[in-house]
Amino acid sequence: MTLSRTGNQSSEPTRSLTLPNPPLATLIMLGVLVISAAVVIGWFAGEGLIRDLFRRLAELQEYPPLWLQVPMVAGEFLLVPTVILLLIVLGVMQVSPRPRPWSRRIVVTLLLVLTLRYFLWRSLSTLNLSDPLNGVFSLGLFLLEMIVLSSTTIQLFLMLNVKERHQEATQKSRAVLEGIFTPTVDILIPTYNEPTFILRRTVLGCQALDYGFKRIYLLDDTQRPEVAELAVQLGCEYLTRTDHRYAKAGNLNHAIARTDGELIVVFDADFVPTRNFLTRTVGFFQDATLGLVQTPQCFYNSDPIARNLGLENILTPEEEVFYRQIQPIRDGAGSVICSGTSFVVRRTALDAAGGFVTDSLSEDYFTGIRLAAQGYRLVYLDEKLSAGLAAENISAHATQRLRWARGTLQAFFIDANPLTIKGLSLLQRLAHSEGILHWFTSISRVGFLLMPLAYSFLGVLPVRATTSELMYFFLPYYLVNLSVFSWLNYRSRSAFLSDIYSLILAIPLSITVLQVMLNPFAKGFNVTPKGTLSDRYFFNWNLAWPLMLLFVATAISLWRNLGMCMLKGGWGAAAVAESLKGLSIGWLWSGYNLVLIGIAVLVLLDVPKLDLFEWFDLRRMVRLELGDRSFWGITTMISEGGAEIALTQSGFPQWMPAAAPLIKLEILEEALILQGTVTSTGFRDEFPVVRVQFDTVGLAEHRALVEMLFCRPGQWKTRTSPGEVQSLWLLLKILLKPRVLFDRKVEISPIAVAKV
Repeated sequence: MTLSRTGNQSSEPTRSLTLPNPPLATLIMLGVLVISAAVVIGWFAGEGLIRDLFRRLAELQEYPPLWLQVPMVAGEFLLVPTVILLLIVLGVMQVSPRPRPWSRRIVVTLLLVLTLRYFLWRSLSTLNLSDPLNGVFSLGLFLLEMIVLSSTTIQLFLMLNVKERHQEATQKSRAVLEGIFTPTVDILIPTYNEPTFILRRTVLGCQALDYGFKRIYLLDDTQRPEVAELAVQLGCEYLTRTDHRYAKAGNLNHAIARTDGELIVVFDADFVPTRNFLTRTVGFFQDATLGLVQTPQCFYNSDPIARNLGLENILTPEEEVFYRQIQPIRDGAGSVICSGTSFVVRRTALDAAGGFVTDSLSEDYFTGIRLAAQGYRLVYLDEKLSAGLAAENISAHATQRLRWARGTLQAFFIDANPLTIKGLSLLQRLAHSEGILHWFTSISRVGFLLMPLAYSFLGVLPVRATTSELMYFFLPYYLVNLSVFSWLNYRSRSAFLSDIYSLILAIPLSITVLQVMLNPFAKGFNVTPKGTLSDRYFFNWNLAWPLMLLFVATAISLWRNLGMCMLKGGWGAAAVAESLKGLSIGWLWSGYNLVLIGIAVLVLLDVPKLDLFEWFDLRRMVRLELGDRSFWGITTMISEGGAEIALTQSGFPQWMPAAAPLIKLEILEEALILQGTVTSTGFRDEFPVVRVQFDTVGLAEHRALVEMLFCRPGQWKTRTSPGEVQSLWLLLKILLKPRVLFDRKVEISPIAVAKV
């Protein structure tokens, strides 16, 4: 069998390895599939042993243990457990608005108990094994649920110990600020095809760092003359190489061999640090056992999902959940994930680990695993000390996520597999297993979309449960989980909004998971495109057509079920009322899927992006000079390319765009003077507003702009997402009032600027 492993940024392989046998993980997966298929075929064919086995299992489901049977009380009393548990968790959240060790442990313990109770009920009482058709779908749904349940249960267990390192960072930064501990630092900025205006911004931000013992290297993997010229112009080091083997990992390893700093910092080409990045992180390395400090990935633009839905200032980026919830619990388990940018690593530790891992697309993740296996500690500092560009359209978003999935799942096929590599503790392996298992939940997500269709078109009942059982066993588990979901992730995402994010790429991610398990190195490293422009709406048909088929099928199934119900009961008012009483959870499930699929399809319509620069909601005092007249105002929006100013006085002339005058603009707090052209004038909230486009900006002025817009310590604030009820209302509003029909404005507006 031949596997092509590529380190190139393109999909073309640079070398191939001939393996004598298929990888063990592939053989195990194929073996499970073959055995499962054989059992199913034998069951349908009436093979005696298999038929008798499932008949006995069905009898056990008919007579579950007494402690799994619903108490013989009136229906309203069955809600008592749900009400009591909700009151407990709501009370805890009221007393502790943010999770603290004591409050988190109370809530997590309740969730773990409810999860165990739900698992026992589902496995011992609800499986429908009456015939092969029902049995296959019932067992299939149960297994899909167990994948998700396993992932969430591991997360809950790890939440019992969460690390917060703000005070530790403050204490250890004193030695850096006082000049007692000042190791040399090499800052590496790998680039492949990013535009030079993005690289310029990153280099200027790194040069603004409050740390004297640093050198900045621009690692160009494309040998572009304009990048070499940029390095000379900005005064940083330029490194390139003649081949592109092993993509980003190869580029970094090439640079490490040619540098000598005691610490190494890596920033992706679009990430700009705040001035205090090094003073907040370097102090940790006073501990000789520390190998790496990871900080969050923060973004100064909206992700394409929020942008396409018109919820830029409402939805937090998808990565917020990972960096606000997952990384702190990974830190508690000693299994922090190296995320590829905005981290500091000790050179000697990296040398001991053999450099950056080259045999996977996720070189950062597996490099962190090797560091931990060598006995070094990895810590996570949950402070937003840098910001970068999120994917700018849904296609780039998909490319990035599919690469992450493929790279992580390659764990099964390389030496740095966290489940087998020597040197990791059991707790560390458990934490890493959850990260790998997470990608398999996309298969479950697709199954949850298809299961109601089997109920409708095949008459399958995958869950055998009465209304009383659902009230007594399912409702407490579901409502308590729903109530605390956002609280546990520090209000970064509601459960309903999480469903949207997971649904959009569920199908391509499921396909990717299966492809990786069969041929793990079939595709190479695809760089996420950045710095793109678009002047029109663009619909991503490749991602949309499976969802559109599911939408149509789900809508037909709902109509079909309703029609069958009406035919059985008649069309009178009493008959309709009686029929609606029998509305099953399957119908509610289908209706919910229909709403989510409809919104997911709307997300796949990219809105125009007309400006290369991100605009920030930033207030600064400004003086405008027009000829011999001066006007005073305050910026309402500002970018590297222009500013919008609300004037505090009237009398500013009005011009047609063709006759726009030149104007001098002075930002008083920054002592920054810029030349520009007036592009528009108008009024907002009774104040005259002027839009200015900067003319050619010199290096000194651009440096000041970058430091003002990107490098201020503490400027990247943590936002909160709406709660569950508000999220559900938002989703319904979006479905009924899509942005493409009701908000066709593509110019910059105050609603669309980045918050800092």
